[in-house]
Amino acid sequence: MPDKGSMNKVKGKSKQTAGKATGDRRREAAGKAEHAKGEAKKAMGEARDHARGVQDSMAHDGS
Repeated sequence: MPDKGSMNKVKGKSKQTAGKATGDRRREAAGKAEHAKGEAKKAMGEARDHARGVQDSMAHDGS
């Protein structure tokens, strides 16, 4: 399974690169924002996975 947010990161990076190449500041900014959204989704997914792991280990320790 690809990491969470990877599609946003890729799309954002391409928009950012296209914006830089054409001098389109709005597209570049939109790309940066979409890339940041992908990074945030990835961080949230990792935090969620970590919390589930802690929850699972606490459930097994308490038995």
